[in-house]
This record gives sequence, structure tokens and C-alpha cells, in this order.
Amino acid sequence: MKNLTHTFKNGIRLVYLENPSPVSHCGLMVGAGSRNEEKGKEGLAHFIEHVLFKGTKKRKAYQVLNRLEIVGGELNAYTTKEETCVHASFMPEHFERAVELISDIVFHSEFPEKEIEKEKEVVLDEINSYMDNPMEQIYDDFECLIFKGKPLGNPILGTHQSVKAFTRKDIVSFIKQNYINQNIVFSYTGDLPFEKVKLTVENYFAKEGRAGKIGKLSSLHSIKSRKYVEQKKTIQSHYIAGSVAYSVHSNKRFPLFLMNNILGGPGMNSKLNMNIREKYGLTYHIESAYVPFIDCGLFNIYLASEKKFLSKCLGLVEKEFNKMKTVRIGSSMLSRYKYQLKGQIAIAQENKPGVMLNNAKSLLNYNKPLNILEIFRKIDEVTADQILDVSNEILDNTRISSLLYDPVS
Repeated sequence: MKNLTHTFKNGIRLVYLENPSPVSHCGLMVGAGSRNEEKGKEGLAHFIEHVLFKGTKKRKAYQVLNRLEIVGGELNAYTTKEETCVHASFMPEHFERAVELISDIVFHSEFPEKEIEKEKEVVLDEINSYMDNPMEQIYDDFECLIFKGKPLGNPILGTHQSVKAFTRKDIVSFIKQNYINQNIVFSYTGDLPFEKVKLTVENYFAKEGRAGKIGKLSSLHSIKSRKYVEQKKTIQSHYIAGSVAYSVHSNKRFPLFLMNNILGGPGMNSKLNMNIREKYGLTYHIESAYVPFIDCGLFNIYLASEKKFLSKCLGLVEKEFNKMKTVRIGSSMLSRYKYQLKGQIAIAQENKPGVMLNNAKSLLNYNKPLNILEIFRKIDEVTADQILDVSNEILDNTRISSLLYDPVS
């Protein structure tokens, strides 16, 4: 399948992936998210994602929402720590409709005051829904603990106080500072020819946006280990622990991806799942995760259990940590683990909207589209000694912070 790129004269980049399918997917990704917010403006990037849909110079809010839905397409958006994305899925004959709509809402939204005030209530309700779900909230609270005082620790949704204070001026200012053409990628996957996609995107984007310099991110400096217990009205104990890890540019990220997959990745045969859930039945949900950012990363493990089982769970987790740090994986088993990870990645390629979005992110981070064969090669190059090294660094007790939601009656 063809995987091509193009840079337009105004700096906006296009990444294209040929995919024979009755459905096409496209999206515009901006390399700016919650960590680009100023102090007191927590949640602004995510709030902008909401109000982009609330009307443009030529469309009311209902016309924005109806434009693709009426032809069976879907329009959506999301915000992360480092990106904001508006994306769509549709039948190929509606590609131009999707491109024009995305261009309109990203570059010509009006942000009516009445809609801003109304949408604040929607986002506040979204915050409340997260606060009702300890499994979701603990991840946000843990990131605030790890990156305390840094924008990377900001909750993506913001706080009740910050959201209530947003103004139209805040929205316009954030967009002016961060929606820079050199920081914008348009991604497409489908069976339309590259030249048609390029000409259509050029028609609607070549005269849009703004030039400028991408702002510098705040330095993280050294981050100290922290332990925290919070009393919560929950039925289960919820526990998360982890440490600062490697960035998207680090050569150590592939050994860590593999280590994470072995320890607590999505496979039911992960060490944590097999030796805590399956062997003892002490928890329903236990996992580990590694998320790389531009200048650092975050590794963590999460579990939930009855309060009376928590101590035993944590002892078993510590046992698995020690094994990862001391037991060298044999060549045969390491080969199997590599096949497992590569298989998971290959299956993920069946999620075409996800591939389209990952292509955009790859272009932002590495200035080239996703290359699965290169990723497989990097995985194959990982050695058992490298896994031991990253395990001893990332799972070092002096580096690990933790957060416990302790149930109260």
C-alpha cells in the first residue's frame, strides 16, 4: 500500500495511505494539547475541541453536526496531552464534503459567547462523569502527582474552576499561539488516488492557517518519587504506581515497549495477569502501560481489588518487578514475546481510523509516516540485556511514585 507525504506552500503537511475500502477516513491533527496551556487555563485545549463544532462564519452548530451525518458519515474530535484532532469517516464520494467541513470548523469557527457558556456545562458534566469513575480518575490524579506543577500534569478536561473561567479571548489566544501551520498535519486513508486527495486538501487548506514559531515546552527537570493515599468512597481499593520513562525519540523506548507488554500488556498471558488474577483470583483488572511524550514518557501499573487483598496484590506485583529486574529472558522465550508484540501491532493495523491518526502523529513526531516494517525491525533488535537494563531503571524503587484510593465506608 502506498504511504506518501506532501508539504503545501503554507507549511501544512499531508500524509496519505492507500487502502482499498468502501470507507475512507481523514483527520486534521494539531501538535498542541493540554501541556500547551498556561497556568489557570487547564482544560482549554479540550474545551476548544468542543466549541469548534458550535458554528462558523457560514454554518450554525446544527449545520456543522448535520453536514456529514446526513450522508452517513461521522465527525468527531479528541484532545490528548500533546495533540488536538478533528477527524471523519465517510464513503469516498463524500471526501470533499469532509475536507471542506474540517477546514471550515478549524479555521473559521466563530465561538459564539452563548455557545461557549452552554458548552461549559457540558464539559463540567464530563468532568463529573470522570469523577464518578475511579478507574478513570486515578490516572489523571496520578499524572498530576508525577508531573506536579508542570503543564504535563494538567488534567486534560481541566477543573471546575478553570472551565467556568474560560472566555472567548482565551480560546482565540490559544489557537493563535498553537494552531501554527508547521504544527498541523492532514491525514487520509482510503482508496482515492493520491493526486485527487492532494488537490482537494490543497484547495481547502492552502490559503488557511497562520505562520509562526512553535512554542517551547516547559522543562521537566528532575521529578521526585511521591507516595500518596487518598480516602475515597469506593467499594474497591484502586492502586496505581509508576515512574517517568523515555520519550518518543529515545532508543530505549522499544525495549520498554517489550518489557511493558511482557509485564502487564493487553495479552491475557502477561506476567501480572497470570500471576495475580489467574493464579490467585485477587483482582479483575490489572495492567501496565507505557506512554511516550515528546520529551519524556510515563510507565505505570494499575490494579483494583478488595481492600483485604490489596497487601497481597502489592507483594505479588513487587515480586514480578524483581523478576523483571533480575531474571534474564531466554532467547527462545524472547523470540515468542517479540512475535506476540508484532502480532498485536499487525492486528491494530486493521483499525483504519487508528492507522490514519497514528500516521498523523508519526509525521508530527518524526517527520515521516508510520512504517510497520521499521517498527518490527526495531522490536527484533531488542536484546534480553536491554530489557534487563530498562527494567532496572524504570522499576527502581527510588523512582516509583504511587497513588492509592483507600475505600472508606
